[in-house]
Amino acid sequence: MRAVTIERNVAPKAEGSCLIAFGSTRVICTASVETSLPSWRRGQGLGWVTAEYGMLPRATGTRTRREATQGKQSGRTQEIQRLIGRSLRAVVDMQALGENQITLDCDVIEADGGTRTAAVTGAYVALVEAVRWLQARELTKGEPLRDSVAAVSCGIYRGTPVLDLDYLEDVEAHTDANFVLTGSGKFVEIQGTAEQHPFSREELEALMGLAEAGVTQLTALQKAVLGA
Repeated sequence: MRAVTIERNVAPKAEGSCLIAFGSTRVICTASVETSLPSWRRGQGLGWVTAEYGMLPRATGTRTRREATQGKQSGRTQEIQRLIGRSLRAVVDMQALGENQITLDCDVIEADGGTRTAAVTGAYVALVEAVRWLQARELTKGEPLRDSVAAVSCGIYRGTPVLDLDYLEDVEAHTDANFVLTGSGKFVEIQGTAEQHPFSREELEALMGLAEAGVTQLTALQKAVLGA
């Protein structure tokens, strides 16, 4: 693993926030609570958790135009924010959350590989703070969080399974994969692609082992930062 740090309360006006860094990759994650729901969700006694993701113009080596100025989000952006939302909803009891919505905004300020996995890991920390905010106001119906969740990338780089790839490793990797796991070790999502050479079952199992070890480290860090 690259050096991973999480700094809480970087956006004091949000109900939850943190700045997470995986090496040089840095993402600001904020959680916003609304006591109203989308029309399709109302009246069911259930809450909702969703996410949005974006990269700031100079998160990379050259300036990227803001997607808002282009009038639409890229397919990559939509894919990543859906991944973040799915990952967080996997550990939330929507009935216990009550008729509240929590939106996680994940904004990449510096990209050096693993932005989606950093976003999932940091978004969980912001989510916990938002849930605590709701609980302090007695707006939940029990404990909404059933488990923790974190994510890490892995790949086959120069013939060797590698954990938490940076950008240069990711570009050259023969296989690129992202793993989302709960704190109890259950898999939420696995994304894996062979860029040049197909990978074997043995290589997949090696990547899974690395991912499990990496998420164990991330879970311990989340707990330490949250005081849980």
